[in-house]
Amino acid sequence: MRALILGAVGALLLAAPALAGPVTLKANPVDADGRVTFGDLFDGAGGAAEVVVGARNGPSVVFEAGQLQSLARQSGLDWANPTGLRRVVVRNAAMAPGAAAVPVVEAASAGPAATAPARSSAPRLADRVISRNDIVEVAYEVGGVRLTISGRAEGNAAVGQRLAVRNLQSNRVIDAVASGPGLAIAGPSAQAARSNPQQLAAR
Repeated sequence: MRALILGAVGALLLAAPALAGPVTLKANPVDADGRVTFGDLFDGAGGAAEVVVGARNGPSVVFEAGQLQSLARQSGLDWANPTGLRRVVVRNAAMAPGAAAVPVVEAASAGPAATAPARSSAPRLADRVISRNDIVEVAYEVGGVRLTISGRAEGNAAVGQRLAVRNLQSNRVIDAVASGPGLAIAGPSAQAARSNPQQLAAR
């Protein structure tokens, strides 16, 4: 009888998915081939890193956070979603600029405009490219130099509209302008974009 019990327990262990433990959402999820995997989304995915969770047919793809949590659990991963995100944007790695030093971007964004979420008129759903709680990549461009940081959108925005983005590392709010799905710009180029949003739409 003892041998039968031990055998049954062993079979259950072999049948269960290999647990990778808690995982952390990457600050800037990207994929290179259109197949989005847990490894593209999370740090610490372990043996589940190559599991495909969706396909990207354009510059980016958006996943519902609850859906990602459910898929992760099915593969033995535990994502707690500590910041309460509703959506996660994954972009084409070939189009994503390299990471840059965070302090430089924050120094350019600091000031009265960065102390509170920016107010703007609500965009129509059809025109919206960024929704509240989306992960957004903010670029600061000046003199041919481009620096980037990832944060969480504090509201909804269409291309050319003002948007407040909260830095997930420092919790500071950056005054930016939406430039595309999951993308925004800050600094002098943002001011120019607000006065001429057609220039952003043509990119």
